[in-house]
Amino acid sequence: MAQMQTALSLGDAGPRYVALTKLSGEIARSLAPVGLIAVEGEVHNRRLSKSGRLFFTMKDRAAQIRVMAPPSRRVDCDEGQRVLVTGNLEWSHERGEVSLNAQAIDPVGEGAIAELIAKSRAELAADGTLDRPRRAIPRLPHCIGVVCGADAAVRHDIQSAIDARFAGYPVRFFETTVSGPTAEAGIIAAITSLDRDDAVDVIILARGGGDATQLLVWSDLGVCRAAAACTKPVVSAIGHEGDHPLVDEVADLRCGTPSFAAHAVVPDLAELRKCLDDRLVQLDTIVHRRLERAADRLSRIDRYGALRAGVGQAGARLQSVLARLTMVHPANRLALAFERLKRGDPSTAMYARLNTARGLLEVQHSRITGLGNRQVLDRGYAIARSAEGSVLRSADSVSIGDDLTVELAKGTVTVRVIDKKE
Repeated sequence: MAQMQTALSLGDAGPRYVALTKLSGEIARSLAPVGLIAVEGEVHNRRLSKSGRLFFTMKDRAAQIRVMAPPSRRVDCDEGQRVLVTGNLEWSHERGEVSLNAQAIDPVGEGAIAELIAKSRAELAADGTLDRPRRAIPRLPHCIGVVCGADAAVRHDIQSAIDARFAGYPVRFFETTVSGPTAEAGIIAAITSLDRDDAVDVIILARGGGDATQLLVWSDLGVCRAAAACTKPVVSAIGHEGDHPLVDEVADLRCGTPSFAAHAVVPDLAELRKCLDDRLVQLDTIVHRRLERAADRLSRIDRYGALRAGVGQAGARLQSVLARLTMVHPANRLALAFERLKRGDPSTAMYARLNTARGLLEVQHSRITGLGNRQVLDRGYAIARSAEGSVLRSADSVSIGDDLTVELAKGTVTVRVIDKKE
């Protein structure tokens, strides 16, 4: 009886009437809580649309789902290849089906990953990225930039190596996602930001260990080209010693671990001090040797002989100059001209004018000569000079007790001022 009543009550309730549009919306909303998921399967029915979207069906033994990847997220994959697709479930109202909207498509298995890396390597080799000249790592960088994840272990390893070699050395950490579907954009942004930082002279790309799939982003073409396009040297320190992502082949220096990278980039303070001390010793030795050689050469120089030779050369030059001055003196030039005129049988008027000019010149020469210092002294005058040698013209120029030098026609005398009248 109870069962019949229950059946009647359910039958009475009947189905809930829902419009198709509303049902489609409810299905879409029910998928939202699923969130970001990662699903593994094989690629089948791969198709590339004219717009650049990639479509395929991902299958396993008992199930399948349609996968769509937009052009910005598309990664080439082959038919039958096993992949790991990371994305969100999406309901299509038009087709009435659920699909997986991919944010990342990563090959699964070492063979598939190696094949993908080989394709990327061939593309980088074709555009010359792998063969570009490598940049030298600066010996004393102003600041070191580090791209790493929010992993305390990696940052701690790098900081410990820095503290051991040069405590307090300037370093700037740029933390970002280093694995997963959004890692590529974050790593490229971090590299670009540190490259634009004027204080940073070298960039370290650091990540801890992981499997081949987790490290695959470091073989991404975009990440590799961002590292190659840097204006500053890039050091790759991804995973452990045995890991070799493609960015290792693009970087200017490859190190097995983040700690090794810090040792390669950060200078050793003790070595720097020893190097400076050695250089100072070398410089001191060089200076002393040069001073000794200079002193030895100076001791072998005959200073008095060199002085006599210099005086002799100066005297010879003075004699030459005096001879040239004598030739250009007005009186001598006039006499030479007179002799040339005599030899040319000039007219009487010319002789008379020349004789008159010569007489006037001799009178003027006698007057000028009589005004010279020597002629004035010969007439009984004297020239008084201060202790500094300047000629005195006024009593204001001297003080009581000053010693003066008095030049006479013959010789000089030294006098002391005991009185003066202005």
